[in-house]
Amino acid sequence: MGSVDRGRLDGRRALVTGGSKGSGKAVAERLRELGADVYVTARTMPDGYEFPDRFIAADTSTAQGTVRVASCIEEAGGLDVLVHVVGGASTPSGGFVAITDEQWMTELNLNFLGAVRLDRALLPWMIRSGHGVVLHFTSIQRQMPQYDASLAYAAAKAALRTYSKGLANELAPHGVRVNAISPGGIETEAYERFVDRIAEGNGLSREGAKEKILDSLGGVPLGRFARTEEIADLVGFLVSDQASAIVGAEYVIDGGTVPTT
Repeated sequence: MGSVDRGRLDGRRALVTGGSKGSGKAVAERLRELGADVYVTARTMPDGYEFPDRFIAADTSTAQGTVRVASCIEEAGGLDVLVHVVGGASTPSGGFVAITDEQWMTELNLNFLGAVRLDRALLPWMIRSGHGVVLHFTSIQRQMPQYDASLAYAAAKAALRTYSKGLANELAPHGVRVNAISPGGIETEAYERFVDRIAEGNGLSREGAKEKILDSLGGVPLGRFARTEEIADLVGFLVSDQASAIVGAEYVIDGGTVPTT
């Protein structure tokens, strides 16, 4: 078998959380291109969604949402690939004192506990079958936390990384590989809207607004954020047999934002 074959996912069933837009959408599309039968879960199915019989409308930050997803996947016959993309920050600016208990739990449920619950529900099938791949999306904020409006998000992603590493050690002997991907900024639709807001609010061009955003991170040596298809490229590799010896790793894809030590 050639190396091209080892990159294919034919005959494998995959689930992508947060797969209706942004990086999640790009990942789902890439896994389909590689031959996988891809299920997607998000809170709401987009209008005119091309694969409605492969969409599970659920909020994976809740226990009830996890049960719904797990039930649908169990009916389908279990999973070979699980990619946790869903995540986000919604706390207000104002530093640590502005984050209420409720907001902490919102961030933890969305960015950490949702993945924990879904793994607990779905991974026993992988263990029984003796094979499978799990990929958790962390964030460079676990290393470079931004305190003003995303401290809870950063802390939740740090917890996800620690959990992911421990899970990898537990499951590798059972043939299940667990890894993480740590993105920096990504050029999504939401990012482009953010650029527009910065440009309007500061009287800047869109290019000027992008420079302002990059400067706020201390600069990005590549000069731009990653594109969603570049995120999907890395995911496609990590869940394929080309990465069959990679376990417990975290791949940073950030254009050099995190300083090299």
